[in-house]
Amino acid sequence: MKVTGIKTHRITVQDNLFAILDQYLPKLEEKSVVCITSKIVSICEKRIIPTYCHCEEEAKRPTKQSASKEIPSSRRARGRNDNCEIDHKDDLIKQEAQFYLPRSLNKYNVSLTITKNVLAASAGIDESNGNGYYILWPKDVQKSANMIRSFLQKKLGLSHIGVVITDSKTTPLRWGVTGFSLAHSGFAAVNTYIGKKDLFGRAFEYEKVHIADSMSASAVSVMGEGAEQTPLAIIEEVPFVTFQNRNPLQKELDEIKIAKEDDIYAPLLVNVNWKRGKG
Repeated sequence: MKVTGIKTHRITVQDNLFAILDQYLPKLEEKSVVCITSKIVSICEKRIIPTYCHCEEEAKRPTKQSASKEIPSSRRARGRNDNCEIDHKDDLIKQEAQFYLPRSLNKYNVSLTITKNVLAASAGIDESNGNGYYILWPKDVQKSANMIRSFLQKKLGLSHIGVVITDSKTTPLRWGVTGFSLAHSGFAAVNTYIGKKDLFGRAFEYEKVHIADSMSASAVSVMGEGAEQTPLAIIEEVPFVTFQNRNPLQKELDEIKIAKEDDIYAPLLVNVNWKRGKG
């Protein structure tokens, strides 16, 4: 497997994602995978909210049409206070997450959530490289991945091209973050070993390999987490990837997910007093 990072200019809300891809992607061979950090997808889709609380301004202009319309009206109506910015982020977390835990339960003052079926801190909301904005995950990240794949097929004239939209997350009991796939298109996300035999003839009962996550981890390592300004990566020479000349089926997307009750970590996940979010 060969992973190549691609440096770009500093991406802002004035940029168009497809123009970025058109400008920076080189000529690719069939059965290549393009990895894109979710952050630039979100920025180009204008999924950003100012980190400062502007509830006083919004209370004066309740009909103003802007990104701030995503902030609950109850939040806009409050007066400014010392914890205003924290409350502001908490409102966004409740808006984005399927389930969440109050930050007061956490030593690091971080809200743990389940968002888009991922165990994620702060519902994936990030301030790094946001320049005064919270960057949310793309609204419909699967739709974004499918649109990118369609664009690349036409631009590059390829039948088999994979797309992964990446982010990074923590792993319990381990320091550091690793990349994972928020959405993929153009290939099978999971390879199964179930029913196959190991070196000594023992049949696998549960073993699957998440190919999209595995490639994302490699890509994010190359793209970096700081000021590298490398939001794209190309992955080539991937004989273990089963490419598909189509978007993933809903059935295939559903098969990636595991309900809390069915997860191997169910004793931990189901015995938590999760609060229900709006995501």
